[in-house]
Amino acid sequence: MGISRRHLLTTAAGTAAATAALAPPARAATGGPDPLAAYADDPAATTRTLREAADYAVTKLRAVAPAVTSFPVITRFEKWTYSTGGDWVGGFWPGTLWMAWLHSGDAQFRSLALAAAERLAPRRTDTGTHDLGFLFYPSWVTAWRLTGDPKWRDGALQAAAGLSKRYNTAGRFIRAWGALGSADNAGRVIMDTMMNLDLLAFAAEQTGDAAYLDIAVAHARTTQRHFLRPDGSTPHVFDFDPATGAPVGPNTVQGYSPDSCWSRGQAWGVYGFTTMFRRTGDPQFLATARRLADFALGALTPDHVPVWDYLAPQQPNDVKDASAGAVMACGLLDLAAATGTARYRDSALRLLLALSRTCLTTRSARAQAVVARCTRNRPAEDGVEVSVPYGDYYLLEGILRVLRPADVDRAIDLSTV
Repeated sequence: MGISRRHLLTTAAGTAAATAALAPPARAATGGPDPLAAYADDPAATTRTLREAADYAVTKLRAVAPAVTSFPVITRFEKWTYSTGGDWVGGFWPGTLWMAWLHSGDAQFRSLALAAAERLAPRRTDTGTHDLGFLFYPSWVTAWRLTGDPKWRDGALQAAAGLSKRYNTAGRFIRAWGALGSADNAGRVIMDTMMNLDLLAFAAEQTGDAAYLDIAVAHARTTQRHFLRPDGSTPHVFDFDPATGAPVGPNTVQGYSPDSCWSRGQAWGVYGFTTMFRRTGDPQFLATARRLADFALGALTPDHVPVWDYLAPQQPNDVKDASAGAVMACGLLDLAAATGTARYRDSALRLLLALSRTCLTTRSARAQAVVARCTRNRPAEDGVEVSVPYGDYYLLEGILRVLRPADVDRAIDLSTV
């Protein structure tokens, strides 16, 4: 598969996209009174609300970030707990600092983002996880795009090489978990991996080695074939026989059951499949992203904050996951640009408004994060309606996609082949 040259967004196009994003959103898919209507139908009020949320994030980060010397993982009693190695979330802290720099222009955030990214250096050769895209795209790829220093590009390429080693040729998938050569989880694929494929697309473009993109495309097609249900919902996990590649069946770790639909996994799918369309031009990936998005939007309640699992028995009256809403908003903005469908931009805007008005930590003097009401792993009772670093990162990314699309394009590449 050849590597196509990307067409970068112009500032004028970005401005036009931002204007289009402020069109009045549609009513919530589930009907009933819409508590956001007064805001969403007023573009000036929408802009003001999103800018205030981004300003709040910058203020919070300005107070908290200088003392952070490790990687925030999750809050306990509103205070960050940390991982020295970054766990799977290490890339989101420098990514959030980059977004804060783009919004504020404060050089302190640029310095802190570079220092935080540097602390991920030992993970460049990690072959024991599929999460290398989460770790290195918002940190090292963004650092390269914003500074031009080739050391960041070269480190990201090292990580991509490690990720490619996790590809199972028999099943045409990237294994999610377990050390290479071990039997532990050797045939396990999870929806989250769709978000790690862009690191491989980046490596293909930068090196000219099409094998990286071939792996990403093969994995996406395997996910498309086995995860997607007729109604557009997806399981969190699908297992394969690692020796033969034969499908075993759906499963879950963070969802309610193999037959349910974990909302953050669905959001990873919306964003990930749209990204794969942008990197390849394959219309099947775009069609899959639309089906996933349509299911998720149909499952939203009028408050536009996703429940943790769209098909769990207690939904829609269940605990929330604001991070799922933030991820989905970013994916929907991409999907709207790719399809020209206004309702996807409208829905993304409504999600960002809901998070900005009902899920920020503005009422707590002790909170160190920006976004509350995120749920990490409900079945394990591990982090139920807390704060997580990807909640903060994707909220800022989504807001800046609306307010500063050209700047976000510089950071993460919003182009389409």
